[in-house]
Amino acid sequence: MITDPIFYLCAIPAVIVVGISKGGFGGSIALLGVPLMTLVISPIQAAGIMLPILVLMDLIAVASYRRTFDKTVLIMTLPGAFVGIALGYALASSVDEAMVRLMVGLVAVVFSLDHWVLKRRRPSDHVPPAHSPVKGTLWGALAGFTSFVSHAGGPPYQMYAIPLQMEKRMFAGTAVMFFFALNVTKLVPYFLLGQFSTANLETSAVLFPVAIAAILLGIWLVKVVPQEAFYRVLYVFVFVVGLKLIWDGATSLLM
Repeated sequence: MITDPIFYLCAIPAVIVVGISKGGFGGSIALLGVPLMTLVISPIQAAGIMLPILVLMDLIAVASYRRTFDKTVLIMTLPGAFVGIALGYALASSVDEAMVRLMVGLVAVVFSLDHWVLKRRRPSDHVPPAHSPVKGTLWGALAGFTSFVSHAGGPPYQMYAIPLQMEKRMFAGTAVMFFFALNVTKLVPYFLLGQFSTANLETSAVLFPVAIAAILLGIWLVKVVPQEAFYRVLYVFVFVVGLKLIWDGATSLLM
């Protein structure tokens, strides 16, 4: 188990941010958890510590949203996501994580800017797009791949889900179910890659109480924040996280 106090100064805020997101509020901010931990430990160890915490959060969130999710979104996105996870596992030894972060960041920023520009031109009675098996599969596959590589599956998933303009609890519940399925699927390949050492699991367990409190806070925020403000926050977070991914990817490639 990690005993360095400096680690927990970074890990506790990381788990709080992830928990609020996993509770359904803030969406993509969950991917900031691992980068915060990597200020003091390696990215591989950070990902190994974070995955059991993510699964615990998912179980609590699933219990809260078990009757509130869109099955069609899951049907459209999960098959591709499982393919993306398999691809991430197959390429684990050769994938350039910096390039993945840069690409996902660019897509997230363009997605947010496109929404803000088009919103000014759209009529107030704009109808959300219909479900698309092609888009769902593509964005789902990218979400599965980036989730496996660096727990960064939020932005690709949201590229498909946000434009649908679901009711806020429906949106949150569907995201919870999607990432629960991904994180459970990732347990076996992560184990095969040796990421679940005793020290990592003990450190995860120490952070469990923080994780529980944080996800309950996220669930509460979804209930009290108005629908329009909820989506405004989502787009802002996607944009900010996209900038963070671009920065991380670009600086790593230039080093």
